[in-house]
Amino acid sequence: MSHPYDFSGKVALVTGSSRGIGAGIIEALGRMGAMCAVNYVEDAEGRNRADAERVAANIPKASIIQSDVSDTAQVAAMMSQIQKEFGGLDILVNNAGILRDRTLKKMSTDEWESVMRVNLTGTFNCIQQAIGKLRPMGRIVNIASVAGQLGFFGQANYAASKAGIIALTKVTARELARDKITVNAVAPGFVKTEIHRGMPEDVTRQFLTQIPLGHFGEIEEVVLPVLFLCSPQAGYVTGQVLHVNGGFYM
Repeated sequence: MSHPYDFSGKVALVTGSSRGIGAGIIEALGRMGAMCAVNYVEDAEGRNRADAERVAANIPKASIIQSDVSDTAQVAAMMSQIQKEFGGLDILVNNAGILRDRTLKKMSTDEWESVMRVNLTGTFNCIQQAIGKLRPMGRIVNIASVAGQLGFFGQANYAASKAGIIALTKVTARELARDKITVNAVAPGFVKTEIHRGMPEDVTRQFLTQIPLGHFGEIEEVVLPVLFLCSPQAGYVTGQVLHVNGGFYM
């Protein structure tokens, strides 16, 4: 992947970077010179750690850090580790997220709250605990979703969490501007990841007909806009939502 960016000397944390879009972002930052913290959450099978180790193996300067972003104490420990190991933080990409789809009528309180805790509260936790560790001219990029604008059937929890991330992005941009830290969001549409590959074939066909560019996005097509927002070239861009969805939402 050719690029005009150089992140040498920068320290980057991407939450949920053991696979998917998060892995794509942290690997790209690493190839461009950043010192990287690869974040994963512990699971019983150990798959997340194994995936994180594979991602870190492709990055010249990388650390692997376990942290459940929904747990304030774990996030605080992660930020302290980054401060101790790297001396500070320059780039924070809040990517960690989960799906637990169900109609409102059938959705349990736990299904609602678990998605909100990881997606929205997790983003809040990471931003709050990064304050004081993010250096001037730092960058925060939050991964939202087209669902936060359109509100898909069966995604009350997910759509609400992503809409909340958009609002949180705007507030944070105002509050951190005094420290010359920019805060933006990228809202992907349908991207070829493990989550979306699980959609039923008829649903996939239905959504494809509604995408003007006629195809689902590749991970790299989300990575590149994130890199721009992390770069010096985006120094006068803050509080914005960049929609990356092939024209599905305009």
